Amino acid sequence: MLSTMQDSDLSIAQLLRHGSTVHGDRTVTTWTGSGSRADTYRTTGHRAAQLAHALRALGVTRDERVGTFLWNNSEHLQAYLAVPAMGAVLHTLNIRLSPEQVAFVVNHAADRVVIVDGHLVPQFNRVLPLLETVRHVLVANGAAEALDVPPGVRVHSYEDLLGGQPGEFGWPVVDERRAAAMCYTSGTTGAPKGVAYSHRSIWLHSMQLCMTDGMRLAQQDSALAIVPMFHAMAWGLPYAAMMVGASLVLPDRFLQPGPIAEILAAEKPTFAAAVPTIWQGLLQHLEAHPQDISHLREAVVGGSACPPSLMRAFSENHGVPLLHTWGMTEMSPLGSVARPPASAAGDEAMAYRMTQGRFPASVRARLIDADGAEVPWDGTSVGELEVSGPWIAGAYYTPQGPAAAPESFHDGWLRTGDVGRISPDGFLTLTDRTKDVIKSGGEWISSVELENAVMAHPAVAEAAAIAVPDERWQERPLVAVVLRDGESVTAAELRDFLAGTLARWQLPENWSFVDEVPKTSVGKFDKKRLRARYEEHGLDVRRVGHHD
Repeated sequence: MLSTMQDSDLSIAQLLRHGSTVHGDRTVTTWTGSGSRADTYRTTGHRAAQLAHALRALGVTRDERVGTFLWNNSEHLQAYLAVPAMGAVLHTLNIRLSPEQVAFVVNHAADRVVIVDGHLVPQFNRVLPLLETVRHVLVANGAAEALDVPPGVRVHSYEDLLGGQPGEFGWPVVDERRAAAMCYTSGTTGAPKGVAYSHRSIWLHSMQLCMTDGMRLAQQDSALAIVPMFHAMAWGLPYAAMMVGASLVLPDRFLQPGPIAEILAAEKPTFAAAVPTIWQGLLQHLEAHPQDISHLREAVVGGSACPPSLMRAFSENHGVPLLHTWGMTEMSPLGSVARPPASAAGDEAMAYRMTQGRFPASVRARLIDADGAEVPWDGTSVGELEVSGPWIAGAYYTPQGPAAAPESFHDGWLRTGDVGRISPDGFLTLTDRTKDVIKSGGEWISSVELENAVMAHPAVAEAAAIAVPDERWQERPLVAVVLRDGESVTAAELRDFLAGTLARWQLPENWSFVDEVPKTSVGKFDKKRLRARYEEHGLDVRRVGHHD
């Protein structure tokens, strides 16, 4: 029996029409360093139409890729809307990758046009000579003349190109399963891999962000999107905000703790989202420069595990609950949200908040052990997490068509590479990445749990744990530690501190005090580089104690 419901495609064009009319008076505000500039969603809709006309005039047709090399600003939001709504594919480029990596993903995706931020022109000049398919470059917020243009490429001023274009566009009907946008994984374990999101997956993911077991984004919110718009679609926040009429606050290139504090003071957003390193830096700034940030009803932390000490500091000292989330580029990226059960309170609720959280109804999850068998959700059994669902990739993009490599996909499920356990009531606790777990004498030591235990010490700002070879035990942990300004502590004192929370065999003997833990392009600890420094004898390792 067929249903009697209408069959209409979920599309970015419909999202654009809805947001720019029903929520036309809501605003997108871009920080300038000394203040802000604001557009309404109505104006944003007009600008998106002008951009679509301009791109069409440059020859951009359906399915062609348009790259963005931009900070979080209103121009980037216009591209987020215009490009997929006109039937083309938005390709957000990670500005923190090397020129060679950027060129690889542009050439692999066959981008025809790239929109570049004027402040990033010197950086893009190192990329442009390596590009094979790009024919047009649009420069926003800067002088197009500053680009070194190779033969066959035309450069345009973003404002000049949009000027005079109509503010309405006949948005085409697009099959909801067609690609709307694409991101590439950071490539820390090889060449970056392309993930193409559909109109349908973006729509469903946006709805989940607005739900009460998601990020609870609502019309009365003003959302500060610190997470880059070039990383996993800014966790879906721009589309979700347009869907429900939440105003957006975009920090542009001003991502240091001081400017973020200024944005908070000036714009007073009710919601914000960023990786742990951003929140850690802001916390240290607030300790030195006290400021009321209680206007934040909630702040999302994702991208990597949030240290419990950071979560407690924001909650207890600033009245701002940090909402722990987990996801991946391949997952659009939301995978789980750590909202405690309605019955939990006090310490029990905090324990739930420290997990990676529950999966929404659209995300299926299972744990697979080393023999390929599924393990139970009993809160103790550990395995590699695999997921499936309507906003989760089932393959990677290749110019020849989607391809599902066995190391990344298993019987239609995405292999996340994360190791963890799931409680009977569905709360996920990740203990490590498969490549980062420390295998010592037949037992596993979680690098994440070890790092969190070290970062609980008041003198420690950051800590990253890696496995190093050991003749007797195969591997033992080495912890690289960054101290807070003005603080001092010895390796022996840190080891003694851990003795109260960790088993003796888990206590690390190898320590290195560093100025900074290397980070990936999206702010995660780059343990690949840390391991390379160790192998090249680039770390001053101090050995304290021993493991019997």
